[in-house]
Amino acid sequence: MSTHVLRCDRAPVPIALAALATTQTAAIPDTTVIDELLPVLAADSLPRLIVLGEDAALAAVLTHLMRTERLHVEIGYVPIDRTYGARAYEVGTGNSAAKRAIGGKAAQTPLIRDDTGTVLVGRASITGPDGGRLEGEAYVDDTLLFTGQVNAMHISPTLHMPGVRAAVAKGLRKRRWLEGRAAQLGSPGAVVTRDGVRGPRAVPRSTFYRHHEPWLLVR
Repeated sequence: MSTHVLRCDRAPVPIALAALATTQTAAIPDTTVIDELLPVLAADSLPRLIVLGEDAALAAVLTHLMRTERLHVEIGYVPIDRTYGARAYEVGTGNSAAKRAIGGKAAQTPLIRDDTGTVLVGRASITGPDGGRLEGEAYVDDTLLFTGQVNAMHISPTLHMPGVRAAVAKGLRKRRWLEGRAAQLGSPGAVVTRDGVRGPRAVPRSTFYRHHEPWLLVR
């Protein structure tokens, strides 16, 4: 098995990964860096790439693999802290996550993307312009999530089918999550923040849904 580490934004390297071949890259890996690694991994019948960094780094890798039809590559994830993605995929953090990424088995996992073709790993938060209240109407599959105004809408992936869960923030009320294949929002203006990366402009609609192909998560 060919295993390579993609170290993002000079993340601290756990002891378990110290002896593995490593490529340094930015906090959000450039696609050219990923493309340079793929031929190396392709030389092995069971290629495995370990992403060491934050949720946005893993999302960038999975987005590129999805767009280039390379989701056969096994992916280990080693978060440097307890991110939303670490919790969603139950991979742990630090050295324990590193050991799992090396010695674990890959399993087909729902791949969640949105209508811009961007993969979601941990959490998407949707607000109104300038962080204000979100106005609109949202559904999870055929179930109404909200209509009117809320503080924010949150979407996360799940390890199990159907793959997507969504909830709204209404003051101090406890969130009620709805699960489905897709979460859809229509709004006069919504700003989407995916894995900590804020969208450049307000949009009239946003949809997160399960891609027709899974990804191979090592855990």
